[in-house]
Amino acid sequence: MKAQLENIYNSAKSDIEKAQSISDIDEIRLKYLSRKGEFNSIKKGLKDLSDEEKRTVGALANQITQDLEGLLKEKFDAFYQKELNEKLQKDRIDITLSGKYIPQGKVHPITSTTNEIVSIFQSLGFSVISPELSPEVETEYYNFDMLNVPKDHPARDVQDTFYLKNMPGAVLRSQTSGAQVHVMENQKPPIKIIAPGRVYRNENVNARKNNFFHQIEGLYVDKNITFGDLKGVLNEFIRIYFGAARPTRFRSSFFPFTEPSAEVDVQCIMCQGKGCRTCSGTGWLEVLGCGMVDVNVLRDVGIDPETYSGFAFGMGVERLSMLKYAIDDIRLYFNNDKRFLEQF
Repeated sequence: MKAQLENIYNSAKSDIEKAQSISDIDEIRLKYLSRKGEFNSIKKGLKDLSDEEKRTVGALANQITQDLEGLLKEKFDAFYQKELNEKLQKDRIDITLSGKYIPQGKVHPITSTTNEIVSIFQSLGFSVISPELSPEVETEYYNFDMLNVPKDHPARDVQDTFYLKNMPGAVLRSQTSGAQVHVMENQKPPIKIIAPGRVYRNENVNARKNNFFHQIEGLYVDKNITFGDLKGVLNEFIRIYFGAARPTRFRSSFFPFTEPSAEVDVQCIMCQGKGCRTCSGTGWLEVLGCGMVDVNVLRDVGIDPETYSGFAFGMGVERLSMLKYAIDDIRLYFNNDKRFLEQF
């Protein structure tokens, strides 16, 4: 048995010397040292030897096994280092070469402005409503009737509103105000929400107007809500968004679903109040409409106007973005001009 072990050892050494790769080393290991290898087969015969022979042959078998494992590891390490060096040489990177510019996409200015506005109102305690309560395809009932808009109101005319041909009574919403009705029908006061979304109006497209744009609707209904609360919230929003140095003004206005109503203007950043084409020579740009929720609107959604009051507001995202970034034409947001978009 000693002779057999020595013959296998010599044969294994010869195979290791002839090995050309790591895969050859793995095959030699399996051939000689695995459970089904030649050394293991011989070790199984130790049980038939005398105690003295077991000690002698067993010690020899263990020594040969250790020697072969050492030779295999040494050869494996040599092949591994060789292959690694070849790979490193092949994949070598010249760090002195200039890098390649890989352009990255950026958030669209409308999206970033919307996110900023939403973040400000969330810090003031407002929550964003779920999309199903603010659909873009709306019925006349929610877009007009429930907002206290009379049947003969000019806003309902085809010249101002997009009506769907195949869905009688359905429109592309002309404002996000319908969202407040959906919310009040599904939630009892206190209500403090905002609703971002797209709106559509049959407008003549120019530097200030587009037939597709974005609004953010706000609604706050609770006990003892006053116009002073409305001014406080909006003034705080404007202070955070524009900075305290930007002049603003509230002026009385009319909306069918609020009474009293007001519009909020911010001084035109393009001309600093002197008058230009962006502000039609007025020196001011309207950024939002607001007012106290009309008692008829509250009553129609089942909220007692004797107990609760509230205010609502709606602001144009593009208009706010134009004022903040000194953009003089709303059409730039929709032309997909990379020269414009890359500035953001």
